[in-house]
Amino acid sequence: MTLAMFGFCHSADAADITRLGGPNPKSPIAEAVAVPLGAYTLYFISGTPAGPADPNAPVWDTAAQTDASLDRLGKTLAALGLGFGDVVQAHVFLAGDPAKGGDIDFAGMNREWSKKFGTPDQPNKPARSTVKVGLAGPGALVEIEFVAAKKN
Repeated sequence: MTLAMFGFCHSADAADITRLGGPNPKSPIAEAVAVPLGAYTLYFISGTPAGPADPNAPVWDTAAQTDASLDRLGKTLAALGLGFGDVVQAHVFLAGDPAKGGDIDFAGMNREWSKKFGTPDQPNKPARSTVKVGLAGPGALVEIEFVAAKKN
């Protein structure tokens, strides 16, 4: 079975791979990388935190940061000609919230997540892993990365 699956794969030449640089030209990572594989192109979208605290947000908790991260990811998807329905896999990294005794707010993240995936307007749901981590940015509670696929 595994060998049969590899038979459908098509290797991409390095010249065919495209990279979206992102807003910071000095960043050592790409915002996204597109890899054409036969009839489909896979898009690997870098981990995207919520960004700096929103001074207009009444709270900057897991739900608010999930919403902000998904908003930023939506803009990256749009720049690639994609939408949330094209996302096939996601990795969600949640830090413990000091306001919750260091526990992650899985329910808060899922409330915001459910506004983008599995809705009447956008019924597609990606495979997803969610893990508790320590994030690099001060006050950061959420970082999300995507893999998307689109037929060529």
